[in-house]
Amino acid sequence: MRFMMIVKASPDSEAGAPPSRELIQAMTRYNEELVNAGVLLAGDGLLPSSKGARVRFSKGKVEVVDGPFAEAKELVAGFWMIQVKSKEEAVAWARRCPNPMGEGAEGELELRQVAEAADFPPEVLSSEDAAKEAEIFERAKRNAASR
Repeated sequence: MRFMMIVKASPDSEAGAPPSRELIQAMTRYNEELVNAGVLLAGDGLLPSSKGARVRFSKGKVEVVDGPFAEAKELVAGFWMIQVKSKEEAVAWARRCPNPMGEGAEGELELRQVAEAADFPPEVLSSEDAAKEAEIFERAKRNAASR
């Protein structure tokens, strides 16, 4: 099963403050542990919401709102995508993570299990639809590898 470990933003990350060299080094060691264990699928830090936008859909209309966005604690500053055997294993990996906001700061990771085809009833996602979805994402991986 796949889990996304979501790094919650802080006022400092939203202000664009770079992490310390020590934190970068600690995160590099942690990322290497994830890779060596064969569980890391992807991961990155995100720039502040001032560099982003939100797209809202309502009653057939689409609205684009440029950042920054309020409430840093509700925003995402980065993520890891991991593949593990259980929620307990995902929690164990999250517990080993260096504080993403640096020692002494308030930091938070949120763990969310990624939906798999088996999580949907057949009347919502048929086996044909699941196969098509899998084929699309295989193509996307090949595209990413060729860039």
